[in-house]
Amino acid sequence: METATLRGRRGVEVRQAVPARVSGWRIVFDKPGIVSVGHGFGNIVEDPAAAVLGVAYELPEAEMEHLDLTEGVLIGNYRRVEVSAELLGDGRRVGAWTFASEKRDPALEPSTRYMACVVAGALEHGLPAEYVEWLRGVPAVVESAEAKAFRPIMDDALRRRRRG
Repeated sequence: METATLRGRRGVEVRQAVPARVSGWRIVFDKPGIVSVGHGFGNIVEDPAAAVLGVAYELPEAEMEHLDLTEGVLIGNYRRVEVSAELLGDGRRVGAWTFASEKRDPALEPSTRYMACVVAGALEHGLPAEYVEWLRGVPAVVESAEAKAFRPIMDDALRRRRRG
């Protein structure tokens, strides 16, 4: 959700960003990474009694294809899922894409660094205060040495791809 991550690390240009809710899904943080780094990442799972809060981004198709690459859709890390999102500002419903995965490990928790980015994105986009507090309460672990070592390699690969 954090613009700095999308634009900076991922190189994705966003046309518009609007806080949104997707009913019938629940957020979890137990998804292993593309490379095992010892902690979990965000994922959504179907749950008729729940709703996920986040941000609906308007992106050109080329940017969505780039996100497919960065999220590992092409190698089965996530899959693109079509959902109906309710925009929090005016209640309009729009069609949207999100990412979900069947790959889950209940022993994993997100890193404190990852959750800080999630919370920063929620604050940046004005998600409800009670949701931000819930995010702050998600159990998290100190980022692993593997994650710290892998991130610059991934960032460099993404920059190279965007340049050429």
